[in-house]
Amino acid sequence: MLQFPLSRSLRFAPLALLLLALPALQGCVGVAVGAGAATGVAAAEERGIKNAANDKGIQLAINDKYLKENQYVWRKLSVTVIEGRVMLTGAVGTEYSKDEATRLAWAASDRIQEVINEVQVTNEGGVGATASDSWITTQLRTKMATDKEIVDINYSIEAVNGTVYLLGLAQTDAEIVKVTDHARTIKGVRKVISHVWLKTDPRRRPV
Repeated sequence: MLQFPLSRSLRFAPLALLLLALPALQGCVGVAVGAGAATGVAAAEERGIKNAANDKGIQLAINDKYLKENQYVWRKLSVTVIEGRVMLTGAVGTEYSKDEATRLAWAASDRIQEVINEVQVTNEGGVGATASDSWITTQLRTKMATDKEIVDINYSIEAVNGTVYLLGLAQTDAEIVKVTDHARTIKGVRKVISHVWLKTDPRRRPV
């Protein structure tokens, strides 16, 4: 994601309120209307409402940990979470900062199943730092959304310095192949790294 100013934490307030309200919303008719639209989207995902809320809680906890203990890491990295699997992406200047990102992530929540550190050690770019990376992400999301053989809502996409990182849950092996093939056809993509699991993968540990 883009680097944010220190006021970024204020943006989490509405989301935090929504998460607190999720248990009540789950029993309501018309949950996808108005403020409940986010819950409706979560219900359509393979991971479901409960896991989506748990993942958002983990993401917020990690970002809060970064903000309080290492603002350099907080500014440089993006945190993606699906079913307790945390993927860290971005670019930092030292191996120490990369390792610190993993350490702080694990310390932020006891609900984390895995931390996948894909942080690049380089002075080049960073998460969302270049127009090219933003363009790549938009192009891939569009290709996936218009492909009827892909359930695009189950995927998270990050592009850093031309490398595309995927995290999510796929319906079939063929779907994973289609997604990676779409990514490889986009101008500016250097590499595609997939951490996508099949929805039938026995390693899944949904809450």
